[in-house]
Amino acid sequence: MTVERLRQGYPTTIDLTGADVTFWEKTVQPPGIDGGEPIDTTTMRNDAVRTAAPHVLYSLTPLNCNVAYDPTVYDSILGAINDNDEFVVTFPDEGTLTFWGYLKSFIPQELTQDDEPMAAIVIVPTNINASGVETIPVVAAGSGTGA
Repeated sequence: MTVERLRQGYPTTIDLTGADVTFWEKTVQPPGIDGGEPIDTTTMRNDAVRTAAPHVLYSLTPLNCNVAYDPTVYDSILGAINDNDEFVVTFPDEGTLTFWGYLKSFIPQELTQDDEPMAAIVIVPTNINASGVETIPVVAAGSGTGA
């Protein structure tokens, strides 16, 4: 298998599949993967070193994004907060990361005369679908290496 790295992060987009909200991404920090803190397995029978074990489960870290938005859809944004939904991150190579989560926060930046309305959003992965079933993130390979 040949693997080519992306040469740049443009364009990376996020879709909220069930919400009637559109954001225009400026910066995207996709979810990371966190295996959790080590499990301390040290006992009184250890002689020289502390021992540890990894967890079996992992978590996706929150997705952080700076976006432009339309203030006229503020009501729709309010409706999307804390609503467990499916999110799709599309990378420049057209690969995708699909996961379940919720829009945790929408924090508008100061509105100024010369700049478009901007906000910071945070999406927290839940890995539970609309039926309450554990749903692992799905990664789909892209068709190219991006621009």
